[in-house]
Amino acid sequence: MSDVREWFNSLPIFTRWWLLLTASFSLLGRFGFLSPERLVLFYEPFINNFEIWRAVTSVFFYPLGPKTGFHFMINCYFLYNYSLRLERGEYDGRPADYLYMLLFNWICCVIGGLFGEFPLLMDPMVLSVLYIWCQLNRDTIVNFWFGTQFKAMYLPWVLFGFNLIISGGGMLELVGILVGHLYFFLKFKYPQEFGGPDLLASPKFLESYFPPQSGGVRGFGTAPTQRAPHQQPARNMYGGYQWGRGQVLGQ
Repeated sequence: MSDVREWFNSLPIFTRWWLLLTASFSLLGRFGFLSPERLVLFYEPFINNFEIWRAVTSVFFYPLGPKTGFHFMINCYFLYNYSLRLERGEYDGRPADYLYMLLFNWICCVIGGLFGEFPLLMDPMVLSVLYIWCQLNRDTIVNFWFGTQFKAMYLPWVLFGFNLIISGGGMLELVGILVGHLYFFLKFKYPQEFGGPDLLASPKFLESYFPPQSGGVRGFGTAPTQRAPHQQPARNMYGGYQWGRGQVLGQ
């Protein structure tokens, strides 16, 4: 338990709390301590009854059962994997910027969930973070099932197509892609390629609560610098129930 505690405490703050709240709400709903009906995002109670907590709990709660448990574990792994990479990579030393990214993606997912009538927001939130990482590391070669290889920028679309073919779904993945693309365009592409202002600059009040830390990565719009081969172990790509994970090859 001490090793688990040390590992958990070593995680950056937002990845740590996102993972903890996801596990907590899902387990509390699974064992009946909380009513799943009051944790998901439904339009009528959210708008008419002002049950605004649903916008938050629908991100953290995922129904657990024989048919959904494995997919939940895959989601948790990707939540941990890609959130950790962004928070320790592009957003290293800038916790306010990372929090603002999560808040922006969350608001967009809530709007999409209300109009698209899907009550669970875990999948689009996780995929929006995955999409941003893939765009910041777009030329990184990743591999998928059966030895297929492609650049990271194609990974979200491969996952969307894979889920569409296997389970007939794909809408949640598509919403996550659109949310991630909107953030990436406004934060990185629009200021750099079109000379526009940074429309998603973090508010000052967030920086007062989460001030910049020394030694953080300051660049925008480029992939995080890769470490030397002897400093970073080899990475692979594993398939899941609906998703795979992109990893750097040959290191």
